[in-house]
Amino acid sequence: MTARTIPVVLVGAGPAGLTAATLLAQYGIESLILERWEGVYPQPRAVHLDGEIRRIVDRLGIGAEFDAISRPALGLRLLDPDRRVLAQFDRDPAGDRNGHPEANLFDQPELEAILRANLRRYPEVTLRSDAQVVAVVEESDCVRVDFTDRVTGRTESVCGRYLLGCDGANSLVRGAIGARMRDLRFEQRWLVVDIATTADLGHWEGVHQVCDPTRAATYMRIGKARYRWEFRLRPGEAAADFRDLSRLRPLIAPWVGSVPPERLELVRIAEYTFRAQLADRWRAGRMFLLGDAAHLTPPFIGQGMGAGLRDAANLTWKLAGVLRGELPDSVLDTYETERKPHARAMIRLAKLVGMTMTEGGALGNRLRGLIAPRLPRVPGLTHMITSGESPPLRRSDLVVAPPLRRGTAGRLPPNDRLPDGRRVDDLIAGRFAIITTVDLPRADGQRIEQRGGVVLRAAPGTALHRWLRRGRAAAALVRPDGAVHSWGANASALCAAAPRFAPGDALGPQRDGC
Repeated sequence: MTARTIPVVLVGAGPAGLTAATLLAQYGIESLILERWEGVYPQPRAVHLDGEIRRIVDRLGIGAEFDAISRPALGLRLLDPDRRVLAQFDRDPAGDRNGHPEANLFDQPELEAILRANLRRYPEVTLRSDAQVVAVVEESDCVRVDFTDRVTGRTESVCGRYLLGCDGANSLVRGAIGARMRDLRFEQRWLVVDIATTADLGHWEGVHQVCDPTRAATYMRIGKARYRWEFRLRPGEAAADFRDLSRLRPLIAPWVGSVPPERLELVRIAEYTFRAQLADRWRAGRMFLLGDAAHLTPPFIGQGMGAGLRDAANLTWKLAGVLRGELPDSVLDTYETERKPHARAMIRLAKLVGMTMTEGGALGNRLRGLIAPRLPRVPGLTHMITSGESPPLRRSDLVVAPPLRRGTAGRLPPNDRLPDGRRVDDLIAGRFAIITTVDLPRADGQRIEQRGGVVLRAAPGTALHRWLRRGRAAAALVRPDGAVHSWGANASALCAAAPRFAPGDALGPQRDGC
C-alpha cells in the first residue's frame, strides 16, 4: 500500500512547528503535524518574546490573544549579590521600532494553547497527536515518515514532499539527516521555579539578573499572578533538594518577603542544564531542522523559543514559493545560509551574558561593581540592548548588498503606523513589498501589483522615511518575512528584481502610503 503524499510533514507541535504550519497554511500549503504527546506540554518553559518575534505573532493572527496573556517588561536590571542595582536598561512598554513592546513575558503553555486553537482557522493543517515518529527516509520524490499511534499501537506511514524537523533537542530528524550538535562550550545546571500568588511582591516589573558566581539568579513577573525564578545550582545540588516551599524559601525569601506560605502556590520546580549548541547542518535534501533541533540557546537573553519562530518565518515563504512553482528550489539553500549565523550570534550573546553573571569569583564581583554602573553610558550599548533589533541576516541570493556597505539589507523595516491605523507589517502581510521615498512610475507600480506585491510610499517625517534616508536609499525591496532583500537609489531596478509571489492569507494587491 502506497503512503499518502502531503506537501509538508512536520515532526513536533511545539511553537516552531505550530508557527511553521500556520504560515504555510496562509499560503495555501497543506501540511500534517505529527506530535508524540496528546496535548500541550503543561509545564512552563520559555517566558520571553522580543519585539521582532511579537511581529511574527501578529502574522499568525493571534496578536490580541497573545497580548491578553502577556505583560511588557520595563527593561533589565543587573544586581549585585545583595540585590543592589548595578545598572538598569529601561524599555518603553509601548514599544518603538517594532510596533510592540520589546520584551514580552508570558506562560508558554498558554501560548501553545492559543497557537493550537488558531490552527482550526486553517483546513490546510492537520494535527495528529499521540503519533510517535520512528523513522524518516528520503525517497526519490518525497520523504517517507513512519510513525506509531501511541493509543492503538498501529504503525502508519505518510510521505511529504518536504519534512520539517521541529522535534526538539533530542531530534530524530537531526539524526536522520546526519547532522550533529556542535558544542559552543557552555553548560550550567539551573533550578527553574514558577510560583503563583495573588500577593503583589512589589518589585520593579522588569527582568532582574543577579550577578553572583556563588548563586546567580534571575527574577521576573510573567503574569498577573505568576512569577519566575532561576537559580544556578551549586555542585552536588539537585531540584529534589528544593522540592517544596519550606526548602525553597531561603532562595526566594528576598523576593517574597513576609508573604505567608499559604499564599504561595508552587507551580513547578525543575532542574535544567543550559547549553549552547548549534547543529552542523540544517538541511539534507527535502529535510530541514527548525527550533531546538537546530540550536540550543542559554536563556539569559530570552531568545531560545524566539529563534525557532525566526526559523519558521524564514523558511515557510520560500517553501511555499517552491511548492507553488513561483521560486526555484535553490532558494531553500538560503535558509541555513541566513539563519545559522544569526542563531550563532544570538547564542554567543546569551553565552556572554551568562558568563558575565556567573563567572569570576570575588574578583569578578569587584569588577562588575566597578564596570556595570558605567555600562548605560557606553555609546550605543543601551540602544543595542533596548532597541529590539537583532543582527542582520547574512548575505545570500535573497539578501543582496554591496560587499563593503550592507545598509538595510537583511534587517526589518520599522513597523510604522499607517494613516489608516494599520502597521507596515499589516500591509506587507507575507508578500514582497517596495517601500519608497519617491513616486514610482505607473508601470513599476503595476508590475509589482501584478506579481502579487505591494507598494508603500514612505512620507517625509515618518519613521520609514528616516530609516531609508539613514541607509542612503530611495527604496527597499522587502521580502515576505519582513527582511530587506535589497535597497538602493534606483527604485525601478528594485521593482524589476521582485519575483512573482502570490500574497498570503488571500490578500490582494494594495498600494498605500505612510
